[in-house]
Amino acid sequence: MVQWQLQSRFPRTMHSIAVWFIIVVVYQQKLIFERPPQNVRKIVLATNMAEASITINDVVFVVDCGKAKETTYDALNNTPCLLPSWISQASARQRRGRAGRVQPGECYHLYPHCVYEAFAEYQLPELLRTPLNSLCLQIKSLQVGSITEFLSAALQPPEALAVQNAIDFLKMIGALDEHENLTHLGKYLSVLPVDPKLGKMLVMGAILCCFDPILTIVAGLSVRDPFLLPQDKKDLAGTAKSRFSAKDYSDHMALVRAYEGWKDAEREGSAYEYCWRNFLSAQTLQAIHSLRKQFSFILKDARLLEEETAANNKLSHNQSLVRAVICSGLYPGISSVVHRETSMSFKTMDDGQVLLYANSVNARYQTIPYPWLVFGEKVKVNTVFIRDSTGVSDSILILFGGSLNFGTTAGHLKMLDGYLEFFMDPSLAACYMNLKEQLDDLLQKKLEDPEKDMHKEGRYLMLAVQELVSGDQCEGRFVFGRESKKPKESSNDDRFTRDGTNPKSLLQTLLMRAGHHPPKYKTKHLKTNEFRALVEFKGMQFVGKPKRNKALAEKDAAIEALAWLTHTNDKNVEDNNSPPDVTDNMLKLLCKRRKSKKR
Repeated sequence: MVQWQLQSRFPRTMHSIAVWFIIVVVYQQKLIFERPPQNVRKIVLATNMAEASITINDVVFVVDCGKAKETTYDALNNTPCLLPSWISQASARQRRGRAGRVQPGECYHLYPHCVYEAFAEYQLPELLRTPLNSLCLQIKSLQVGSITEFLSAALQPPEALAVQNAIDFLKMIGALDEHENLTHLGKYLSVLPVDPKLGKMLVMGAILCCFDPILTIVAGLSVRDPFLLPQDKKDLAGTAKSRFSAKDYSDHMALVRAYEGWKDAEREGSAYEYCWRNFLSAQTLQAIHSLRKQFSFILKDARLLEEETAANNKLSHNQSLVRAVICSGLYPGISSVVHRETSMSFKTMDDGQVLLYANSVNARYQTIPYPWLVFGEKVKVNTVFIRDSTGVSDSILILFGGSLNFGTTAGHLKMLDGYLEFFMDPSLAACYMNLKEQLDDLLQKKLEDPEKDMHKEGRYLMLAVQELVSGDQCEGRFVFGRESKKPKESSNDDRFTRDGTNPKSLLQTLLMRAGHHPPKYKTKHLKTNEFRALVEFKGMQFVGKPKRNKALAEKDAAIEALAWLTHTNDKNVEDNNSPPDVTDNMLKLLCKRRKSKKR
Protein backbone atom coordinates (compact mmCIF):
# COMPACT_ATOMS: atom_id res chain seq x y z
CA MET A 1 0.00 0.00 0.00
CA VAL A 2 2.77 2.46 0.94
CA GLN A 3 4.71 1.49 -2.17
CA TRP A 4 1.67 2.12 -4.37
CA GLN A 5 0.99 5.52 -2.77
CA LEU A 6 4.60 6.63 -3.26
CA GLN A 7 4.62 5.51 -6.88
CA SER A 8 1.35 7.28 -7.64
CA ARG A 9 2.38 10.53 -5.94
CA PHE A 10 5.92 11.05 -7.23
CA PRO A 11 7.34 10.58 -10.74
CA ARG A 12 9.74 7.66 -11.19
CA THR A 13 12.55 10.05 -12.18
CA MET A 14 12.58 11.46 -8.62
CA HIS A 15 12.71 8.25 -6.58
CA SER A 16 13.78 4.61 -6.55
CA ILE A 17 11.78 2.26 -4.32
CA ALA A 18 13.26 -0.97 -2.97
CA VAL A 19 11.47 -3.35 -0.63
CA TRP A 20 12.83 -5.75 1.99
CA PHE A 21 10.79 -8.51 3.55
CA ILE A 22 10.93 -12.27 3.81
CA ILE A 23 9.37 -13.33 0.50
CA VAL A 24 11.00 -10.75 -1.80
CA VAL A 25 12.92 -12.35 -4.65
CA VAL A 26 16.71 -12.02 -4.75
CA TYR A 27 16.95 -9.50 -7.58
CA GLN A 28 14.62 -7.17 -5.65
CA GLN A 29 16.63 -7.61 -2.45
CA LYS A 30 19.81 -6.56 -4.24
CA LEU A 31 18.22 -3.24 -5.22
CA ILE A 32 18.38 -1.97 -1.64
CA PHE A 33 22.20 -2.03 -1.69
CA GLU A 34 22.60 -0.32 -5.07
CA ARG A 35 23.35 3.39 -5.18
CA PRO A 36 20.65 5.38 -7.01
CA PRO A 37 21.41 7.70 -9.97
CA GLN A 38 22.18 11.33 -9.26
CA ASN A 39 19.20 13.45 -8.10
CA VAL A 40 17.15 10.31 -7.35
CA ARG A 41 16.03 9.51 -3.80
CA LYS A 42 16.23 5.85 -2.77
CA ILE A 43 13.36 4.73 -0.52
CA VAL A 44 13.61 1.36 1.23
CA LEU A 45 10.37 -0.17 2.55
CA ALA A 46 11.25 -2.82 5.15
CA THR A 47 9.61 -5.03 7.75
CA ASN A 48 11.11 -5.61 11.19
CA MET A 49 13.57 -8.01 9.52
CA ALA A 50 15.69 -4.92 8.85
CA GLU A 51 16.04 -4.05 12.55
CA ALA A 52 19.26 -5.98 13.06
CA SER A 53 19.95 -8.15 10.04
CA ILE A 54 21.27 -5.65 7.46
CA THR A 55 23.30 -2.45 7.11
CA ILE A 56 22.62 -0.18 4.14
CA ASN A 57 25.51 2.23 3.83
CA ASP A 58 23.68 5.16 2.25
CA VAL A 59 20.70 5.27 4.64
CA VAL A 60 20.42 8.72 6.24
CA PHE A 61 16.81 8.95 7.39
CA VAL A 62 14.77 6.26 9.17
CA VAL A 63 11.00 6.52 9.72
CA ASP A 64 9.75 4.27 12.54
CA CYS A 65 5.97 3.64 12.63
CA GLY A 66 6.27 1.85 15.99
CA LYS A 67 4.44 -1.28 14.90
CA ALA A 68 5.25 -4.74 13.59
CA LYS A 69 3.45 -7.93 12.69
CA GLU A 70 4.66 -10.46 15.24
CA THR A 71 3.79 -14.09 15.69
CA THR A 72 1.90 -14.84 18.90
CA TYR A 73 -0.02 -17.87 20.10
CA ASP A 74 -3.66 -17.84 21.15
CA ALA A 75 -3.78 -20.80 23.55
CA LEU A 76 -7.54 -20.49 24.08
CA ASN A 77 -8.30 -21.04 20.39
CA ASN A 78 -5.10 -23.05 19.78
CA THR A 79 -4.18 -20.74 16.89
CA PRO A 80 -0.95 -18.93 15.94
CA CYS A 81 -1.61 -15.25 15.20
CA LEU A 82 0.19 -12.73 13.02
CA LEU A 83 -1.28 -9.40 14.10
CA PRO A 84 0.04 -5.81 14.13
CA SER A 85 1.24 -4.79 17.59
CA TRP A 86 3.39 -2.13 19.24
CA ILE A 87 7.09 -2.92 19.20
CA SER A 88 9.35 -3.08 22.26
CA GLN A 89 11.71 -0.34 23.40
CA ALA A 90 14.63 -2.54 22.36
CA SER A 91 13.20 -2.78 18.82
CA ALA A 92 12.76 1.00 18.70
CA ARG A 93 16.46 1.42 19.55
CA GLN A 94 17.40 -1.07 16.85
CA ARG A 95 15.34 0.83 14.28
CA ARG A 96 17.01 4.06 15.29
CA GLY A 97 20.36 2.36 14.77
CA ARG A 98 19.64 1.77 11.07
CA ALA A 99 20.36 5.47 10.49
CA GLY A 100 23.88 6.82 10.74
CA ARG A 101 25.70 3.50 10.55
CA VAL A 102 28.51 4.90 8.40
CA GLN A 103 27.50 8.59 8.25
CA PRO A 104 25.38 11.04 10.27
CA GLY A 105 21.66 10.27 10.17
CA GLU A 106 18.26 10.98 11.70
CA CYS A 107 15.38 8.81 12.93
CA TYR A 108 11.75 9.95 13.08
CA HIS A 109 9.53 7.98 15.49
CA LEU A 110 5.86 8.42 14.52
CA TYR A 111 4.56 8.17 18.09
CA PRO A 112 4.82 10.38 21.20
CA HIS A 113 7.29 9.74 24.01
CA CYS A 114 4.48 8.70 26.39
CA VAL A 115 3.61 5.84 24.01
CA TYR A 116 7.27 4.80 23.89
CA GLU A 117 7.35 4.70 27.69
CA ALA A 118 4.40 2.29 27.62
CA PHE A 119 6.23 -0.14 25.33
CA ALA A 120 7.50 -3.40 26.83
CA GLU A 121 11.23 -3.26 27.47
CA TYR A 122 11.87 -6.35 25.35
CA GLN A 123 9.89 -8.61 23.04
CA LEU A 124 8.17 -11.58 24.68
CA PRO A 125 10.37 -14.71 24.70
CA GLU A 126 9.56 -17.24 21.99
CA LEU A 127 8.50 -19.71 24.69
CA LEU A 128 5.47 -17.51 25.41
CA ARG A 129 4.35 -16.83 21.84
CA THR A 130 4.64 -20.08 19.90
CA PRO A 131 3.06 -23.55 20.11
CA LEU A 132 5.04 -25.91 22.35
CA ASN A 133 4.58 -29.22 20.51
CA SER A 134 8.22 -29.78 19.57
CA LEU A 135 9.54 -28.51 22.90
CA CYS A 136 7.29 -30.83 24.92
CA LEU A 137 8.37 -33.80 22.79
CA GLN A 138 12.04 -32.98 23.41
CA ILE A 139 11.43 -32.65 27.16
CA LYS A 140 10.01 -36.17 27.25
CA SER A 141 12.94 -37.51 25.22
CA LEU A 142 15.36 -36.07 27.83
CA GLN A 143 13.62 -38.07 30.58
CA VAL A 144 13.44 -35.14 33.00
CA GLY A 145 10.01 -36.00 34.40
CA SER A 146 6.70 -34.24 33.95
CA ILE A 147 6.42 -31.73 31.09
CA THR A 148 4.26 -29.38 33.16
CA GLU A 149 6.61 -29.41 36.14
CA PHE A 150 9.69 -28.91 33.97
CA LEU A 151 8.25 -25.89 32.13
CA SER A 152 6.84 -24.36 35.33
CA ALA A 153 10.44 -23.94 36.49
CA ALA A 154 11.31 -21.67 33.53
CA LEU A 155 12.22 -18.02 34.20
CA GLN A 156 9.03 -17.02 32.39
CA PRO A 157 6.79 -20.11 32.39
CA PRO A 158 4.40 -20.52 29.46
CA GLU A 159 0.65 -20.43 29.98
CA ALA A 160 -0.68 -23.67 31.47
CA LEU A 161 -3.26 -23.97 28.69
CA ALA A 162 -0.53 -23.73 26.03
CA VAL A 163 1.35 -26.59 27.69
CA GLN A 164 -1.81 -28.70 27.93
CA ASN A 165 -2.63 -28.02 24.26
CA ALA A 166 0.80 -29.36 23.29
CA ILE A 167 0.41 -32.47 25.46
CA ASP A 168 -3.07 -33.15 24.05
CA PHE A 169 -1.72 -32.76 20.51
CA LEU A 170 1.13 -35.22 21.12
CA LYS A 171 -1.35 -37.72 22.53
CA MET A 172 -3.67 -37.23 19.55
CA ILE A 173 -0.95 -38.02 16.99
CA GLY A 174 0.25 -41.01 19.02
CA ALA A 175 3.59 -39.62 20.24
CA LEU A 176 2.56 -39.85 23.92
CA ASP A 177 0.42 -42.41 25.70
CA GLU A 178 -2.24 -41.64 28.30
CA HIS A 179 0.42 -41.40 31.03
CA GLU A 180 2.47 -38.89 29.00
CA ASN A 181 5.20 -41.42 28.24
CA LEU A 182 6.87 -41.60 24.84
CA THR A 183 5.40 -44.23 22.53
CA HIS A 184 7.44 -46.07 19.89
CA LEU A 185 6.31 -43.43 17.39
CA GLY A 186 7.25 -40.65 19.83
CA LYS A 187 10.79 -42.00 20.12
CA TYR A 188 11.23 -41.83 16.35
CA LEU A 189 9.76 -38.32 16.22
CA SER A 190 12.09 -37.07 18.97
CA VAL A 191 15.20 -37.71 16.83
CA LEU A 192 13.83 -35.93 13.76
CA PRO A 193 14.65 -32.18 13.62
CA VAL A 194 11.17 -31.20 12.42
CA ASP A 195 7.75 -30.45 13.85
CA PRO A 196 6.18 -33.67 15.24
CA LYS A 197 3.43 -33.75 12.62
CA LEU A 198 5.99 -33.53 9.81
CA GLY A 199 8.05 -36.19 11.54
CA LYS A 200 5.04 -38.48 11.64
CA MET A 201 4.50 -37.89 7.92
CA LEU A 202 8.10 -38.94 7.25
CA VAL A 203 7.75 -42.10 9.35
CA MET A 204 4.48 -43.06 7.66
CA GLY A 205 5.96 -42.42 4.21
CA ALA A 206 8.87 -44.73 5.03
CA ILE A 207 6.62 -47.48 6.42
CA LEU A 208 4.13 -47.35 3.52
CA CYS A 209 6.83 -47.35 0.82
CA CYS A 210 5.97 -43.99 -0.76
CA PHE A 211 8.93 -42.19 0.76
CA ASP A 212 10.36 -39.96 -1.97
CA PRO A 213 7.39 -37.58 -2.51
CA ILE A 214 6.80 -37.39 1.25
CA LEU A 215 10.49 -36.62 1.79
CA THR A 216 10.22 -33.67 -0.59
CA ILE A 217 7.02 -32.42 1.05
CA VAL A 218 8.44 -32.53 4.58
CA ALA A 219 11.69 -30.87 3.51
CA GLY A 220 9.70 -28.19 1.67
CA LEU A 221 7.46 -27.49 4.66
CA SER A 222 10.53 -27.20 6.91
CA VAL A 223 11.99 -24.24 5.00
CA ARG A 224 10.75 -21.06 3.41
CA ASP A 225 8.16 -21.43 0.66
CA PRO A 226 10.05 -22.01 -2.61
CA PHE A 227 7.21 -20.44 -4.60
CA LEU A 228 8.00 -16.73 -4.86
CA LEU A 229 5.28 -14.08 -5.06
CA PRO A 230 6.66 -10.80 -6.44
CA GLN A 231 4.40 -7.88 -5.61
CA ASP A 232 4.15 -6.76 -9.24
CA LYS A 233 3.72 -10.28 -10.73
CA LYS A 234 1.37 -12.08 -8.36
CA ASP A 235 -0.95 -13.35 -11.10
CA LEU A 236 1.90 -14.75 -13.19
CA ALA A 237 3.44 -16.42 -10.14
CA GLY A 238 0.08 -17.92 -9.15
CA THR A 239 -0.44 -19.27 -12.66
CA ALA A 240 3.02 -20.84 -12.61
CA LYS A 241 2.28 -22.61 -9.33
CA SER A 242 -1.09 -23.82 -10.64
CA ARG A 243 0.67 -25.55 -13.53
CA PHE A 244 2.50 -27.72 -11.01
CA SER A 245 -0.74 -28.69 -9.25
CA ALA A 246 -2.02 -30.48 -12.39
CA LYS A 247 -5.59 -30.02 -11.10
CA ASP A 248 -5.14 -32.47 -8.25
CA TYR A 249 -6.12 -29.92 -5.57
CA SER A 250 -2.89 -30.16 -3.59
CA ASP A 251 -0.24 -27.57 -2.71
CA HIS A 252 1.93 -30.42 -1.47
CA MET A 253 1.89 -32.29 -4.77
CA ALA A 254 2.65 -29.01 -6.56
CA LEU A 255 5.76 -28.74 -4.38
CA VAL A 256 6.83 -32.28 -5.33
CA ARG A 257 6.48 -31.56 -9.06
CA ALA A 258 8.33 -28.25 -8.76
CA TYR A 259 11.26 -29.95 -7.01
CA GLU A 260 11.38 -32.84 -9.48
CA GLY A 261 11.33 -30.38 -12.38
CA TRP A 262 14.21 -28.46 -10.78
CA LYS A 263 16.26 -31.65 -10.43
CA ASP A 264 15.67 -32.47 -14.11
CA ALA A 265 16.64 -28.92 -15.11
CA GLU A 266 19.77 -29.10 -12.94
CA ARG A 267 20.90 -32.26 -14.71
CA GLU A 268 20.42 -30.46 -18.02
CA GLY A 269 22.28 -27.36 -16.81
CA SER A 270 19.20 -25.09 -16.99
CA ALA A 271 18.27 -24.82 -13.30
CA TYR A 272 18.58 -21.02 -13.23
CA GLU A 273 16.25 -20.55 -16.21
CA TYR A 274 13.80 -23.06 -14.73
CA CYS A 275 13.59 -21.12 -11.44
CA TRP A 276 13.28 -17.76 -13.21
CA ARG A 277 10.53 -19.00 -15.51
CA ASN A 278 8.51 -20.62 -12.72
CA PHE A 279 9.01 -18.03 -9.94
CA LEU A 280 10.96 -20.45 -7.74
CA SER A 281 13.74 -19.75 -5.24
CA ALA A 282 16.89 -21.64 -6.21
CA GLN A 283 18.31 -21.23 -2.69
CA THR A 284 15.20 -22.75 -1.11
CA LEU A 285 15.19 -25.68 -3.54
CA GLN A 286 18.84 -26.30 -2.70
CA ALA A 287 17.94 -26.24 1.01
CA ILE A 288 15.17 -28.79 0.34
CA HIS A 289 17.72 -31.00 -1.42
CA SER A 290 20.06 -30.84 1.59
CA LEU A 291 17.28 -31.60 4.07
CA ARG A 292 16.20 -34.61 2.04
CA LYS A 293 19.66 -36.10 2.51
CA GLN A 294 19.63 -35.35 6.24
CA PHE A 295 16.19 -36.88 6.85
CA SER A 296 17.04 -39.97 4.80
CA PHE A 297 20.19 -40.55 6.83
CA ILE A 298 18.28 -40.30 10.14
CA LEU A 299 15.57 -42.76 9.06
CA LYS A 300 18.10 -45.22 7.67
CA ASP A 301 19.93 -45.03 10.98
CA ALA A 302 16.60 -45.79 12.70
CA ARG A 303 16.18 -48.83 10.39
CA LEU A 304 12.90 -47.53 8.98
CA LEU A 305 14.38 -47.29 5.47
CA GLU A 306 15.98 -49.91 3.27
CA GLU A 307 19.40 -49.24 1.77
CA GLU A 308 17.95 -49.73 -1.69
CA THR A 309 16.00 -46.65 -2.80
CA ALA A 310 13.58 -48.58 -5.01
CA ALA A 311 12.38 -50.67 -2.05
CA ASN A 312 11.33 -47.51 -0.20
CA ASN A 313 9.31 -46.23 -3.17
CA LYS A 314 7.36 -49.24 -4.39
CA LEU A 315 4.09 -47.32 -3.92
CA SER A 316 5.25 -43.75 -4.64
CA HIS A 317 3.26 -43.86 -7.88
CA ASN A 318 0.00 -44.27 -5.91
CA GLN A 319 -1.11 -40.66 -5.44
CA SER A 320 -4.06 -41.63 -3.28
CA LEU A 321 -1.72 -43.38 -0.85
CA VAL A 322 0.57 -40.34 -0.85
CA ARG A 323 -2.47 -38.21 0.02
CA ALA A 324 -3.26 -40.64 2.83
CA VAL A 325 0.25 -40.23 4.27
CA ILE A 326 -0.09 -36.43 4.03
CA CYS A 327 -3.38 -36.74 5.92
CA SER A 328 -1.84 -38.94 8.63
CA GLY A 329 0.87 -36.34 9.23
CA LEU A 330 -1.21 -33.17 9.12
CA TYR A 331 -4.13 -34.50 11.22
CA PRO A 332 -5.87 -32.86 13.11
CA GLY A 333 -5.40 -29.99 10.65
CA ILE A 334 -8.74 -30.69 8.96
CA SER A 335 -11.09 -28.30 7.20
CA SER A 336 -14.45 -29.33 5.80
CA VAL A 337 -15.28 -28.17 2.27
CA VAL A 338 -18.80 -26.74 2.43
CA HIS A 339 -20.34 -26.68 -1.04
CA ARG A 340 -23.11 -24.18 -1.68
CA GLU A 341 -25.22 -23.51 -4.76
CA THR A 342 -22.72 -21.15 -6.41
CA SER A 343 -19.72 -21.11 -4.08
CA MET A 344 -17.88 -22.99 -1.35
CA SER A 345 -16.44 -22.22 2.06
CA PHE A 346 -14.13 -23.90 4.55
CA LYS A 347 -14.62 -24.61 8.24
CA THR A 348 -12.39 -25.94 11.01
CA MET A 349 -13.29 -27.23 14.46
CA ASP A 350 -11.53 -24.47 16.42
CA ASP A 351 -12.12 -21.45 14.18
CA GLY A 352 -15.37 -21.89 12.28
CA GLN A 353 -15.12 -20.39 8.80
CA VAL A 354 -11.58 -19.92 7.50
CA LEU A 355 -10.01 -18.72 4.25
CA LEU A 356 -7.29 -20.10 1.99
CA TYR A 357 -4.12 -18.10 1.41
CA ALA A 358 -4.20 -16.41 -1.97
CA ASN A 359 -1.09 -18.30 -3.14
CA SER A 360 -2.68 -21.72 -2.50
CA VAL A 361 -3.52 -23.65 -5.65
CA ASN A 362 -6.89 -24.51 -4.08
CA ALA A 363 -7.76 -20.81 -3.79
CA ARG A 364 -7.98 -20.60 -7.58
CA TYR A 365 -10.72 -23.24 -7.96
CA GLN A 366 -14.44 -22.52 -8.02
CA THR A 367 -15.18 -25.97 -6.62
CA ILE A 368 -13.12 -28.74 -5.00
CA PRO A 369 -14.38 -32.32 -5.49
CA TYR A 370 -13.23 -33.42 -2.04
CA PRO A 371 -15.17 -33.20 1.24
CA TRP A 372 -12.07 -32.33 3.29
CA LEU A 373 -8.82 -30.37 3.11
CA VAL A 374 -5.84 -31.25 5.30
CA PHE A 375 -3.49 -28.38 6.05
CA GLY A 376 -0.19 -27.92 7.83
CA GLU A 377 -0.51 -24.42 9.18
CA LYS A 378 -3.14 -21.87 10.07
CA VAL A 379 -2.53 -18.24 11.02
CA LYS A 380 -4.89 -15.60 12.31
CA VAL A 381 -4.35 -12.24 10.61
CA ASN A 382 -7.69 -10.43 10.45
CA THR A 383 -9.41 -13.75 9.96
CA VAL A 384 -7.94 -17.26 10.12
CA PHE A 385 -6.09 -18.40 6.99
CA ILE A 386 -4.91 -21.91 6.16
CA ARG A 387 -2.03 -22.58 3.81
CA ASP A 388 -0.56 -25.56 1.98
CA SER A 389 -3.66 -27.74 1.76
CA THR A 390 -4.51 -31.03 0.07
CA GLY A 391 -7.96 -32.41 -0.73
CA VAL A 392 -8.72 -35.84 0.76
CA SER A 393 -11.67 -38.22 0.55
CA ASP A 394 -13.74 -39.72 3.35
CA SER A 395 -11.94 -43.06 3.01
CA ILE A 396 -8.53 -41.45 3.49
CA LEU A 397 -9.66 -39.48 6.51
CA ILE A 398 -11.39 -42.45 8.13
CA LEU A 399 -8.42 -44.80 7.72
CA PHE A 400 -5.54 -42.35 8.25
CA GLY A 401 -7.05 -39.71 10.54
CA GLY A 402 -7.47 -39.96 14.29
CA SER A 403 -9.31 -42.39 16.53
CA LEU A 404 -12.69 -43.49 15.19
CA ASN A 405 -15.85 -44.22 17.18
CA PHE A 406 -19.34 -45.43 16.37
CA GLY A 407 -22.00 -42.72 16.52
CA THR A 408 -25.49 -42.77 17.99
CA THR A 409 -27.10 -44.61 15.09
CA ALA A 410 -25.96 -47.56 13.01
CA GLY A 411 -23.84 -46.46 10.07
CA HIS A 412 -22.70 -43.32 11.92
CA LEU A 413 -18.94 -42.90 12.55
CA LYS A 414 -17.38 -40.03 14.52
CA MET A 415 -13.93 -38.54 14.77
CA LEU A 416 -12.47 -35.58 16.70
CA ASP A 417 -15.10 -35.78 19.47
CA GLY A 418 -17.91 -35.82 16.92
CA TYR A 419 -16.82 -32.79 14.92
CA LEU A 420 -16.13 -35.03 11.92
CA GLU A 421 -19.09 -37.26 11.09
CA PHE A 422 -19.63 -39.95 8.46
CA PHE A 423 -22.94 -41.59 7.52
CA MET A 424 -23.11 -44.82 5.54
CA ASP A 425 -24.53 -48.33 5.40
CA PRO A 426 -23.99 -50.08 8.77
CA SER A 427 -22.07 -52.95 7.18
CA LEU A 428 -19.75 -50.48 5.46
CA ALA A 429 -19.21 -48.62 8.73
CA ALA A 430 -18.31 -51.89 10.45
CA CYS A 431 -15.92 -52.69 7.59
CA TYR A 432 -14.18 -49.33 7.94
CA MET A 433 -13.89 -49.72 11.70
CA ASN A 434 -12.44 -53.21 11.35
CA LEU A 435 -9.93 -52.10 8.71
CA LYS A 436 -8.92 -49.09 10.80
CA GLU A 437 -8.22 -51.27 13.84
CA GLN A 438 -6.23 -53.80 11.82
CA LEU A 439 -4.23 -51.08 10.07
CA ASP A 440 -3.38 -49.38 13.37
CA ASP A 441 -2.26 -52.73 14.83
CA LEU A 442 -0.07 -53.46 11.81
CA LEU A 443 1.56 -50.01 11.95
CA GLN A 444 2.19 -50.42 15.67
CA LYS A 445 3.94 -53.77 15.09
CA LYS A 446 6.16 -52.14 12.46
CA LEU A 447 7.11 -49.33 14.85
CA GLU A 448 7.94 -51.86 17.55
CA ASP A 449 10.03 -53.95 15.16
CA PRO A 450 11.39 -51.97 12.16
CA GLU A 451 12.71 -55.19 10.59
CA LYS A 452 9.16 -56.55 10.17
CA ASP A 453 7.91 -56.67 6.58
CA MET A 454 4.38 -55.34 7.07
CA HIS A 455 3.62 -55.48 3.35
CA LYS A 456 4.25 -59.22 3.44
CA GLU A 457 2.55 -59.92 6.77
CA GLY A 458 -0.44 -57.67 6.05
CA ARG A 459 -0.49 -58.12 2.30
CA TYR A 460 -4.25 -58.42 1.84
CA LEU A 461 -4.97 -55.69 4.38
CA MET A 462 -2.67 -53.27 2.53
CA LEU A 463 -4.27 -54.19 -0.79
CA ALA A 464 -7.71 -53.48 0.69
CA VAL A 465 -6.53 -50.14 2.09
CA GLN A 466 -5.02 -49.12 -1.26
CA GLU A 467 -8.22 -50.10 -3.05
CA LEU A 468 -10.40 -48.10 -0.66
CA VAL A 469 -8.36 -44.89 -0.71
CA SER A 470 -8.02 -45.08 -4.51
CA GLY A 471 -11.62 -46.03 -5.23
CA ASP A 472 -13.40 -43.35 -3.20
CA GLN A 473 -15.06 -41.02 -5.68
CA CYS A 474 -14.22 -37.97 -3.55
CA GLU A 475 -17.82 -36.82 -3.19
CA GLY A 476 -18.08 -37.93 0.42
CA ARG A 477 -20.43 -40.57 1.75
CA PHE A 478 -23.64 -39.71 3.52
CA VAL A 479 -26.17 -42.53 3.64
CA PHE A 480 -26.54 -45.91 1.99
CA GLY A 481 -28.80 -48.98 2.14
CA ARG A 482 -32.44 -49.61 1.24
CA GLU A 483 -33.64 -51.99 3.93
CA SER A 484 -37.15 -51.23 5.20
CA LYS A 485 -37.83 -51.77 8.89
CA LYS A 486 -40.73 -53.39 10.69
CA PRO A 487 -42.89 -51.11 12.79
CA LYS A 488 -42.31 -50.97 16.50
CA GLU A 489 -43.02 -48.50 19.27
CA SER A 490 -40.21 -45.96 19.37
CA SER A 491 -39.62 -42.25 19.83
CA ASN A 492 -38.04 -39.93 17.30
CA ASP A 493 -36.80 -37.78 20.18
CA ASP A 494 -34.84 -40.74 21.56
CA ARG A 495 -33.40 -41.70 18.19
CA PHE A 496 -32.03 -38.25 17.37
CA THR A 497 -30.96 -37.08 20.82
CA ARG A 498 -29.35 -40.25 22.14
CA ASP A 499 -25.93 -39.76 23.81
CA GLY A 500 -26.22 -35.99 23.66
CA THR A 501 -26.55 -35.74 19.88
CA ASN A 502 -27.79 -32.31 18.77
CA PRO A 503 -30.52 -32.84 16.12
CA LYS A 504 -29.91 -29.35 14.68
CA SER A 505 -26.24 -30.17 14.10
CA LEU A 506 -27.13 -33.56 12.64
CA LEU A 507 -29.62 -32.02 10.20
CA GLN A 508 -27.18 -29.32 9.13
CA THR A 509 -24.42 -31.89 8.61
CA LEU A 510 -26.64 -34.04 6.39
CA LEU A 511 -27.75 -31.10 4.25
CA MET A 512 -24.38 -29.41 3.89
CA ARG A 513 -22.56 -32.64 3.11
CA ALA A 514 -25.20 -33.16 0.42
CA GLY A 515 -24.30 -29.77 -1.04
CA HIS A 516 -27.27 -27.73 0.21
CA HIS A 517 -27.53 -24.53 2.21
CA PRO A 518 -27.94 -24.83 6.00
CA PRO A 519 -31.57 -25.02 7.20
CA LYS A 520 -33.36 -21.86 8.35
CA TYR A 521 -35.42 -21.66 11.54
CA LYS A 522 -38.43 -19.46 12.36
CA THR A 523 -39.88 -19.43 15.87
CA LYS A 524 -43.30 -18.18 16.99
CA HIS A 525 -44.26 -17.26 20.56
CA LEU A 526 -47.68 -18.82 21.27
CA LYS A 527 -50.42 -17.47 23.53
CA THR A 528 -49.83 -20.42 25.85
CA ASN A 529 -46.39 -18.90 26.56
CA GLU A 530 -44.80 -21.74 24.60
CA PHE A 531 -42.75 -21.66 21.40
CA ARG A 532 -43.25 -23.44 18.11
CA ALA A 533 -40.46 -23.58 15.51
CA LEU A 534 -40.46 -24.13 11.76
CA VAL A 535 -37.40 -25.37 9.86
CA GLU A 536 -37.09 -24.80 6.12
CA PHE A 537 -34.73 -26.14 3.44
CA LYS A 538 -35.05 -26.73 -0.31
CA GLY A 539 -38.58 -25.28 -0.30
CA MET A 540 -39.79 -27.77 2.33
CA GLN A 541 -41.04 -26.82 5.79
CA PHE A 542 -41.33 -28.89 8.96
CA VAL A 543 -43.11 -27.71 12.10
CA GLY A 544 -42.24 -28.97 15.56
CA LYS A 545 -44.39 -29.40 18.65
CA PRO A 546 -44.85 -26.52 21.15
CA LYS A 547 -41.99 -26.32 23.66
CA ARG A 548 -41.21 -24.19 26.71
CA ASN A 549 -38.33 -22.27 25.08
CA LYS A 550 -37.00 -21.40 21.62
CA ALA A 551 -34.00 -23.74 21.75
CA LEU A 552 -36.15 -26.80 22.48
CA ALA A 553 -38.67 -25.74 19.84
CA GLU A 554 -35.97 -25.52 17.14
CA LYS A 555 -34.58 -28.92 18.17
CA ASP A 556 -38.04 -30.47 17.86
CA ALA A 557 -38.50 -28.99 14.39
CA ALA A 558 -35.13 -30.45 13.41
CA ILE A 559 -36.25 -33.85 14.74
CA GLU A 560 -39.38 -33.68 12.56
CA ALA A 561 -37.22 -32.94 9.51
CA LEU A 562 -34.81 -35.75 10.37
CA ALA A 563 -37.74 -38.12 10.88
CA TRP A 564 -38.98 -37.35 7.37
CA LEU A 565 -35.50 -37.70 5.89
CA THR A 566 -35.04 -41.04 7.62
CA HIS A 567 -38.53 -42.35 6.84
CA THR A 568 -39.68 -42.56 10.45
CA ASN A 569 -42.29 -39.82 10.49
CA ASP A 570 -45.29 -42.17 10.44
CA LYS A 571 -43.63 -45.44 11.34
CA ASN A 572 -41.05 -46.62 13.78
CA VAL A 573 -38.20 -49.03 13.46
CA GLU A 574 -37.55 -52.45 14.79
CA ASP A 575 -34.61 -51.51 16.99
CA ASN A 576 -33.61 -48.23 18.56
CA ASN A 577 -30.01 -48.95 17.56
CA SER A 578 -30.81 -49.79 13.95
CA PRO A 579 -29.95 -47.30 11.19
CA PRO A 580 -32.49 -44.78 9.92
CA ASP A 581 -33.83 -45.67 6.47
CA VAL A 582 -32.64 -42.55 4.75
CA THR A 583 -32.69 -43.72 1.21
CA ASP A 584 -36.01 -42.65 -0.28
CA ASN A 585 -36.36 -39.06 0.90
CA MET A 586 -32.69 -38.31 1.43
CA LEU A 587 -31.70 -39.68 -1.96
CA LYS A 588 -34.48 -37.65 -3.61
CA LEU A 589 -32.86 -34.61 -2.07
CA LEU A 590 -29.47 -35.66 -3.36
CA CYS A 591 -30.88 -36.32 -6.83
CA LYS A 592 -32.35 -32.82 -6.94
CA ARG A 593 -28.93 -31.48 -6.14
CA ARG A 594 -27.26 -33.52 -8.88
CA LYS A 595 -29.85 -32.48 -11.49
CA SER A 596 -29.37 -28.82 -10.64
CA LYS A 597 -25.61 -29.26 -11.08
CA LYS A 598 -26.07 -30.79 -14.54
CA ARG A 599 -28.10 -27.82 -15.69
